[in-house]
Amino acid sequence: MAEKKKKTITGQVLNSIKINKLKCINGLNEIIFKPHALTAILGPNGSGKSTIFHAIASIYMPEKGFPGEDHRLMHFFPRSPHAEWNGSDFIVNLTYRKDGVMIENELKNYGKADVRGSRWIQIYARRPLREVYYLGIDKCVPIIESEKKNNIQYETSSVSNDLITNILHYASYILNKPYTSFNQHQQPNGKILIGVESEGLAYSSLSMSAGEQKIFLILETILKADKNALILIDELDLLLHDEALKKLIDVISTHAEDKNKQIIFTTHREMVTTLSDKINIRHVVNIQGRSYSFEETKPDAINRLTGKSTTPIEIYVEDDLAVAIINKICSSLKASRYVKIFKFGAASNAFTLLASTLIRGDNLSDKLYILDGDKYSTENEKKAALDKVFTGTESRTYELKAAAEGKVKQFNLPNGVKPEQYIHYLITNVPLDGLGGEYLEIIEAARDIRVELDAHNYISNILTKLGIDRPSGLTRVMDLASRHPEWDQYVSEVTDWLQPVVSDLMERLPENDTVDIT
Repeated sequence: MAEKKKKTITGQVLNSIKINKLKCINGLNEIIFKPHALTAILGPNGSGKSTIFHAIASIYMPEKGFPGEDHRLMHFFPRSPHAEWNGSDFIVNLTYRKDGVMIENELKNYGKADVRGSRWIQIYARRPLREVYYLGIDKCVPIIESEKKNNIQYETSSVSNDLITNILHYASYILNKPYTSFNQHQQPNGKILIGVESEGLAYSSLSMSAGEQKIFLILETILKADKNALILIDELDLLLHDEALKKLIDVISTHAEDKNKQIIFTTHREMVTTLSDKINIRHVVNIQGRSYSFEETKPDAINRLTGKSTTPIEIYVEDDLAVAIINKICSSLKASRYVKIFKFGAASNAFTLLASTLIRGDNLSDKLYILDGDKYSTENEKKAALDKVFTGTESRTYELKAAAEGKVKQFNLPNGVKPEQYIHYLITNVPLDGLGGEYLEIIEAARDIRVELDAHNYISNILTKLGIDRPSGLTRVMDLASRHPEWDQYVSEVTDWLQPVVSDLMERLPENDTVDIT
């Protein structure tokens, strides 16, 4: 019996890819495919996900005499009157074993010289060896849509082996449907269709749902692939509901880790971002002509995927004046899109709200409770207020009190001064250099008001005099007040808390360059 032929190169791993220029991608920082065997590439339409896939699919070739697909850059990027692809350039970092020696982090450059008529490099015959499979979106088209006949004939034969047994086992789990047998249906033209039997009903892929057909295709491709294979799946989530997708990822993740296979897929599904314990999550986006890959899922990434804004930070304040102050702080920190503001009324309510949040077990790291600063201004006063809402001698009560300390902040008001009165002071004493007419008229109106019995009237009467509606008027007043040198000290407790929280929510490149998406 002839000895089974062995592959000359094994242990292949694609460590990373960096694309300087390719199709719509420009200056894409390194995408790292570690530490997990699965990598998900997410991003909006037009961000370059498929382009990345086409590049990766083309970097290897199958070893002669072994299975695998042979994809070439020229097939994915054909020449046309509008595109020669000259100047294309990307670099991959590879690890593999050759002649028993492990070669780590070898760099290979691919692309085209910036000269008309240039050839793609690497030269096809010199590409690294690896078993590769690429499942494009076209592979997910239901079989029935490619058949134009009214009467389809085929001969059926049952298939049973370890591969088939595993496919049926995993498909049953993923689709929550017991599959008991697997068949092949050969048409007169030689074309082969798959078939299954479930709960006594036998049917071919012509009668399968699109999602069902896709599951069998993915499982067959991944399970039959040899160790160290690379499988690329465009739009893994397409045609699958969340539960089936979760189960599929669970199955292929475990299998890939066990068999040293690498699976990379694209997706638009937000749910995938919750599975970072088994998937490398990579977000790709184009910003002002540059391409970026982010490794962390930030609110901006979710917004690009879903179109929905997320506001992870909750700030609780007493009234609409405080809302306007917070809005100004957020605007200056470019944090407005991350913050939702709630009004709680009387100052004492801050402590009640805080207590209820802690009792429910909610996370406090993204919540802040702010007082105007004219009540409960000292730490002792705050502690006494917390004692009123946390009563009892149980250890749990003391734990909650300890967790609540420092969570109620305040604006830094001078002693005996009301918030509206202090804002009035700021806008009447702001430096006039460079101020436009809209600000000067506010200052003029404010200076006409010297003393008010009701402190609320310091601001209300300004807006009334000018005929400005309160929401937009408060915005203009805070814009003006923030120009006073004392403003930063006035809002420092809030700014000091908010700044690092917002910074942590912003997308950053690996070298810690902040990218402004606004």
